[in-house]
Amino acid sequence: MRASRAIRKMLLLPLLILAACTPEQEALPPRVTEPRAFEGNAPRGAPLLRRAMLTLHNAARASVRAPELAWDEGLARDAQAYARDLAQRSVFEHSRQPRGNPPQGENLWMGTRGAYRYDEMAQHWIDEQRFFINNAIPNVSRSGRFEDVGHYTQIIWRSTTRVGCGFASNRRDDYLVCRYTPAGNLLGQRAVP
Repeated sequence: MRASRAIRKMLLLPLLILAACTPEQEALPPRVTEPRAFEGNAPRGAPLLRRAMLTLHNAARASVRAPELAWDEGLARDAQAYARDLAQRSVFEHSRQPRGNPPQGENLWMGTRGAYRYDEMAQHWIDEQRFFINNAIPNVSRSGRFEDVGHYTQIIWRSTTRVGCGFASNRRDDYLVCRYTPAGNLLGQRAVP
C-alpha cells in the first residue's frame, strides 16, 4: 500500500515553468519538478486570483519600500485573453512586443493543472529575490542570468503602478499571465533606486 501511494504521489508531482525576459530577450526556461504542497485541486476564481496577486505583489513591493500596485481591469482582460490563447495553443511564450499603449510588462507562469494555488504561483516569482542585486538591468542577478530575477524585478519596479492578471487551463497545464503598467525591466535602469 505504501509503495503504491508513493508512486501515485510521484506521478502527481507538479511541473512549473516561469519566463522572465526583458523586452529584448525571449528564452524558454527548463521545466522544474516540485513536490505537491497539498492533495486535490487548488481553489480557483477571479476574486481569489485578484486578492492573491495584489497581496503578494504589494508585500514584495513593501519590502523594498515601493508604492502599492492598484488592480487594473483592462490589464486583467488583456492578461486573461493571452492566458486563454496560451492554454488553447499549449505553448509557453511571451506575447509579441509591443504590448498595449502604453507598453505593458508581462510575467508568465505555467504548471501542472490544479497543482498550485495562486499564491504559490506568485511566490515562485517573488522567490527570485534571493538572486537579486539592485543594479541596472540586465546586471541584477547573483547568478549572472537576468532570467533568474526578471519576474521579481517587474513586480518591484518602482515606477510600475498597476497590475492585472489572468488565468486559464488546458487538459494538462495552468497558465498565469500578469500585465503591468508602466512596464518595468528597462535596460540600463534600476528596479528600485
